[in-house]
Amino acid sequence: MTNKYEQILERLSTELADTGMECSPFKVGWYNAVVAAPFRLPYHEDTLAILLISTPAMFENLFVPFLSQMKPGCILDPLDQCMKELCARLCALFPPTEEVDVLHDFDLDPATRRPKILVQTAGHVCGATYYYQRADVQPDHWPRSTAIYGVAMHPLYGGWFAFRGALVFRKIKGEGLVQRKPLDCVPTQEKRIELLEAFNFRWQDWSYRDVFDGQVQERYSAEQREYFLTEPAKRGPLLGKYLSHDQQQPP
Repeated sequence: MTNKYEQILERLSTELADTGMECSPFKVGWYNAVVAAPFRLPYHEDTLAILLISTPAMFENLFVPFLSQMKPGCILDPLDQCMKELCARLCALFPPTEEVDVLHDFDLDPATRRPKILVQTAGHVCGATYYYQRADVQPDHWPRSTAIYGVAMHPLYGGWFAFRGALVFRKIKGEGLVQRKPLDCVPTQEKRIELLEAFNFRWQDWSYRDVFDGQVQERYSAEQREYFLTEPAKRGPLLGKYLSHDQQQPP
């Protein structure tokens, strides 16, 4: 007999098939144990949560089809709206009694303006991605006055992915769920320095996404790179171009 979390994960995975989205489970307690008090989630430590990750295929498989249903200019941020609708669809798979909360990656606490969830930390504790931080380079390579921010890497896609948020099942305990360690895909000190410096000092060229021990399975398409490298206020013409291209594809 499968555990409840396995049934939930199977249902979500089936719904997400061919969308370019992945889901990975964790217990809230794993996350709360490694974040500072202001960022802890207000649930029992055994509460089940599911992290949502977009792979390179999400853009063409989920986002562009979503755009085809939208009227031009009707929404401020199409990608955020796409993720909101996806999460609503996922929540609808379960009865209201299971009380599923959605924590989007772009959600801020209205009182503190802090993120509602630190998605890179969630990715690490559930074993889906490795969160490389300054402390992973020993001895410390940079002056104390230099801020070095961490970056997560995926075992298949390197830096070519994104966190989209988490679903928290208030009434479900993660019974039988065993924490797994993330794959260390940047194992040497030299490569970790290269990764963190590329992310912190040259993030605009995206070179950090390829600092990876192995072969990246898939990268963003040219259209996806164009979209994310364009300022949000200037993306309108691009959306029309993607839609035109999508409508020319054979059924």
